[in-house]
This record gives sequence, C-alpha cells and structure tokens, in this order.
Amino acid sequence: MFAYILRRLLLVIPTLFGIMILNFVIVQAAPGGPVEQVLAQIKGTATSATARVSGPQSDTGATGNESARGTRGLEPELIADLERQFGFDKPPVERFFKMMGDYARLDFGESFFRDRSVVDLVIDKLPVSISLGLWTTLLVYLISIPLGIKKALRDGSSFDVWTSGVVIVGYAIPGFLFAILLIVLFAGGSFLDLFPLRGLRSDNFDELSALGKVLDYLWHIALPVTAMVIGGFASLTMLTKNSFLDEINKQYVLTARAKGLSDNRVLYGHVFRNAMLIVVAGFPSAFVSVLFTGSLLIEVIFSLDGLGLLGFEAAINRDYPVMFGTLFFFTLLGLILNIVGDVMYTVIDPRIDFERRSF
Repeated sequence: MFAYILRRLLLVIPTLFGIMILNFVIVQAAPGGPVEQVLAQIKGTATSATARVSGPQSDTGATGNESARGTRGLEPELIADLERQFGFDKPPVERFFKMMGDYARLDFGESFFRDRSVVDLVIDKLPVSISLGLWTTLLVYLISIPLGIKKALRDGSSFDVWTSGVVIVGYAIPGFLFAILLIVLFAGGSFLDLFPLRGLRSDNFDELSALGKVLDYLWHIALPVTAMVIGGFASLTMLTKNSFLDEINKQYVLTARAKGLSDNRVLYGHVFRNAMLIVVAGFPSAFVSVLFTGSLLIEVIFSLDGLGLLGFEAAINRDYPVMFGTLFFFTLLGLILNIVGDVMYTVIDPRIDFERRSF
C-alpha cells in the first residue's frame, strides 16, 4: 500500500501542473485583465463583481467595453507602467514558470486589488467555508446513508415512494432557492423572525459565555447549512439506495440467508462493506465541492464572506494572484483527498489491493 500511495503522490505533480497550465492559457485568452480594471477605475467606469447583479459600486471589475473605452486618451507610458507593475511586461511563458516556481516555495503572492497576501485572504475567509462545508457534508452523509439503506430494504413500499418524492424535490430545486424560502419563512421575510440573516456571529459575540458563543454560532449557521443539506442530500441518497439494491440481489446474499444468517448480519456483515465502496469513492469530490464551490450563492444570500465569494470576485475582477493561488491550493487538496479515498477503500474492504494495479 505504501508503494501505491507513493506512486499516486508522484502523479500529483504532473496532474497539478497540467491543470494549472490549462487554466493559465484559458485566463490569458479571456478578454480584460487587471490593467484594464485599473484603467476603468481611472476613467470612473469600474463596477464591483456583485454590482453586476445588485447595482453599481465603486470597486474594480469593468466589463470589456468599459475597459476599451477606458484606454482612450491615456498616456502610453501609464499603460506601460501598469503592465510592468502587474508583471505583464514579460512573456506569458516566463510569467507562468515564475508563478509555479513561487508556488513550489509556497509563495502565493499578493492580491492585485486588496493589498493583502493571498495566504492571508484565504486564512481570513477559510473559517466560513469550513463551517459550511463540514457541517453540510456531515449532515448530508448522516441523513443520506441511513435513508438510502432503508429505501433499498423497503424498495417499492409506500415509504420508498413518498421519500422518493422528497428526494426528487431536493434534486430538482437548487439550494439557493431553498435558502430564499427559508429566509422568507424563518428570517423575517414574510412570516417568522427566528434566525439572523447575516454573518456567523452576533455583534456581542465576544461578551457571551462559552456556551453562549456555541449557541450563537449554531443559531447563525442553521439556515445556510439547512439550505445546502436540502439541496445536496438527494444524489447521495439515491446512490446509496442503488448501490445496496445491487448488492442485495447478488448470489452471495442469497447464500448467506440460506445458511441461516439474520438479516442484520447479512446487511451489515456482508452487504454494507461492498455497497459503501461507491459511496466512499465519491466522498473526496463531494467534500471539495461543498467546501469550496457549492456555497457561493449561499454565501451571497446570507452575507457570509467565505472562499466561494472570494473566488468569484477574484475571477470577475481578474485578480490573478488570488485566482491562481486558490486554484493551486484547492486542486492540490482535491488530489490528495482522492488518494485518501483510495486508502479508505482498503479500510472498508481489506480484500482490495492497490499494489497489484499497474499504471
């Protein structure tokens, strides 16, 4: 197993390099850039990332037409100075390899527009995304796996039919619509005013006792996590059900029952281990998706300043250090979690031997 893990870790390097160079090429081909953003600010035509939805604001993020208008009438020396400041006076290949060399030394640079290092920005936003990601992933698995198992055992019953209706609704309606519905119902929208609408802590958080701080935190995170769980449990529930149904109908289950083993012994001693393999395999990607990408609209709706909003604003505003720094970190984390998923395979079923796999 050690040799397999070592080979997978070595494969992380070319995989990460390929993902970074592909995204670098795509970003270079996209219109606009940080120079155009600054020029738009100088001309007074810049808007923020969220202003595209909510209205104009005095921040960076000009559109392509605005940036084109912003370059008119400006001294070429100013444009050249801006290109030199952002490093665009060098060829793209040189910039890419310099960036990767810095990342290899864990130097992720500073944001173009926030006057802070990328590491500080990520650390500042990380608690919000971790809170949403961990709670959502934990609750989704705690709900979906038992529900999927029970649906498999009672396949075709009335319980299976009405829970399938709930699952279909959860699958069909995006999580952000559930978030809006929860605000209307429970956050002072049109009915009850039981939960706060903004942030993860109250204004007097520092004055609360230890228990009070925990309760205040749970009070603030209840609606965002609920919206994400409702929007995310459906797929895992059906995956669990179908996996267990496939295993239950196999010959070894019939043989075990014919030998007189109880249903619980057959289910949890034989079926569970085999059926959970596919569920475990999807855990790393599910965790990364929820933690870093699945919470963007939830963060916006509930005014939570996390990594999803940070990445969105960086992409819109062409804040390249934040874009590529976070991409590098999250991709590396995702690749490592995939290796962790393979290790979990062997924990659940020791019969799996990755050492025999060839590359």
